Amino acid sequence: MLRSSLRTSLPISRKLASSLVATRTKVSLPDLRWDFHELEPFISGKINEIHYSKHHQTYVNGYNAAIEQFSEAKETNNTPKVIELQQALRFHGGGYVNHNLFWENLAPPKQGGGELPSESSDFSKKVIEEYGSFDSLISLTNSKLAAIQGSGWAFIVKNKENGSVEVVQRPNQDTVSGNLVPLVAIDAWEHAYYLQYQNVKADYFKAIWNVINWKEAEKRFAK
Repeated sequence: MLRSSLRTSLPISRKLASSLVATRTKVSLPDLRWDFHELEPFISGKINEIHYSKHHQTYVNGYNAAIEQFSEAKETNNTPKVIELQQALRFHGGGYVNHNLFWENLAPPKQGGGELPSESSDFSKKVIEEYGSFDSLISLTNSKLAAIQGSGWAFIVKNKENGSVEVVQRPNQDTVSGNLVPLVAIDAWEHAYYLQYQNVKADYFKAIWNVINWKEAEKRFAK
């Protein structure tokens, strides 16, 4: 198992700005539940190593630096600096949260990656009711992913207002919030696939479903 030198007890939540800023809490890389190579051949070990230890770490470092500067700016009533740092907090904080979600909803096939949830689960019943099949939901998600211009994410979410399962896009490192609960987060940034799939990102979008942790999505839906 991969271990980071520090751990965070923070929940994965879109209330990032209020909760973390209020406590001035710094964050760290989460522990992974599998080794880098265990998602092969669908996602190469080298991609996972770089994605986790370089890109995700950059968001951790960027957020921690921004939160420290933000606290100092508030203490000195430096309003222009506070406003300037809000974008850094949103970008790096979003990158931190989105990647935490991303790693949790991936699993090697030997750990159940790619296996659909039980047909008797409320999550499965809702997907079948609204989409007819998981294949249809996956097809819609891949269409949303392919339609992202530049960098961004696609999320399968639960709408807390009506309990429906929906698919939404977010640019850059924006994440879902409010009444939308993220069930599956898929990274459409080039660093998530280019080393292996180069410019054929559609192949990456197809392959990743072989290691999607639907059990994790099922747990999130139930909550």
